[in-house]
Amino acid sequence: MPRMDIQSGFFAAAVILVIVALISMRSGIRDIQYARKLTFYRLRRKRISAGWRLFGFALLLIVCAAALPLYGEPIAYEYFPPSPTITLTPSITPIPTITLTPSITFTPSITITPAQSATFTPTTTPFLPLPVLALFQSKVTPDPQVVFSSIQFTTSGTKYPAVSPATVFKNPVGHLWGIYSYDKMSPGVQWTSIWYRDGTQVHLETKAWDGGTGGYGDTDCDGVGCPLDGWQPGNYEVIIFVGEDWQTVGRFIVQGNPLPAPPTGTPTFTPSPTRTPHSTGTP
Repeated sequence: MPRMDIQSGFFAAAVILVIVALISMRSGIRDIQYARKLTFYRLRRKRISAGWRLFGFALLLIVCAAALPLYGEPIAYEYFPPSPTITLTPSITPIPTITLTPSITFTPSITITPAQSATFTPTTTPFLPLPVLALFQSKVTPDPQVVFSSIQFTTSGTKYPAVSPATVFKNPVGHLWGIYSYDKMSPGVQWTSIWYRDGTQVHLETKAWDGGTGGYGDTDCDGVGCPLDGWQPGNYEVIIFVGEDWQTVGRFIVQGNPLPAPPTGTPTFTPSPTRTPHSTGTP
């Protein structure tokens, strides 16, 4: 049978006093209510006095219940000092091992489902065109565990997660960014981003990776020379490769015709007048 310590005993005594006080208070209230219905004055006064005594006794019990843990426990320790408890010390202290955790654990927060996605004709396995392979400069082998998030398209800068991402843009579009997060990247590995409009390549980025192993990045087109003919209406697709393997695909739609380019004046040659000699008389 478990033994109760002094602190637990005083706590249990306080709880019991509170319960008794509540019962006494309830009985006192019932006596006062019942006395008001009596006809004889002396019996009514006697019953009311008994009810108030019960009510006062309940208040006294509550005060005692509050005072027991505060004052009773220190006094009890003066007569019954606590005995020291044996603290077991382990003979062997385990040495913690270092567990390597990745810098960023990719958890995609947004699943991009572009509107009018039925108009896209996605390829089964995206691949790099041969002219792009000829531009490769890096010979670093990609980490097979590299991972990229879905691409979020926005016109509000390179902050991650993207501010007000969208899948449908209306002209004039202006500067457009594709924001993504990544992990397990190897410094110096070849990174490629290809932009297509209705299956035709309109922009290309390929370089040796100069970022970190984990974080977020972007691929962008400013609309001035990228794409070459501006943001023409159509279905756009952006594919990101690491080495020769594709990692993520993003799609968006551009609606409406772009603003016409401002007219540029061409100089015209205006011949300057020449002097015409006057004829002179013949003598």
